[in-house]
Amino acid sequence: MGLRHTGTMDGVPGFLLAALALAGSPGPATLSLAAASAAFGAGRVTGYFFGILLGMVGVMAIVASGVIGLMAKIPGVTPVVTLAAALYFVWLAWRIATAPPLTDVAEDRRPPTFAGGLALSLVNPKGYAAMAALFSGFVLLRGQLALDAVLKVALLTMLIAAVNVAWLLVGAAMTRLFRAPCTNRIVNVIFAILLLISVALAVR
Repeated sequence: MGLRHTGTMDGVPGFLLAALALAGSPGPATLSLAAASAAFGAGRVTGYFFGILLGMVGVMAIVASGVIGLMAKIPGVTPVVTLAAALYFVWLAWRIATAPPLTDVAEDRRPPTFAGGLALSLVNPKGYAAMAALFSGFVLLRGQLALDAVLKVALLTMLIAAVNVAWLLVGAAMTRLFRAPCTNRIVNVIFAILLLISVALAVR
């Protein structure tokens, strides 16, 4: 995919730069995290945050093990998985678009859960594409396949955690917009539309 870099630890800066561009750009996970933080408050979506992060570790493990490549070769699997992922994101976008205003009396609203974040990462096509590009495009430890994969997972986990915290804070900064019913609906719908667009671009 044009990212090939063979060598030793000298490849780490380039790897991290590529990872930041791929994992940090707006996508289904980052946009939904920002939207959830804005709509429910950052403190109430920490479980969702950790679910997304753990799910991405799972995606890395799947990509590194080659399972995703084997599944893609099974006839009929890719369209079914793509459809299931699309339906999940449509449901998530609907939840974001219809979330009520954030008020002190709206504590009974259920924010996205850890399980929801885990599921989102595991069905996120952008996540698999990004991890496949990073794992196949860079060699950080020549001749040490297992250690190379472990190092990539460790570096990516720390970087993705930092990126997701940033998106969480972006959403939290917008919380005040979710207290007025009119603004709340407008911003919710915008987030939902952006989420759907990001999903459409990811599955192209």
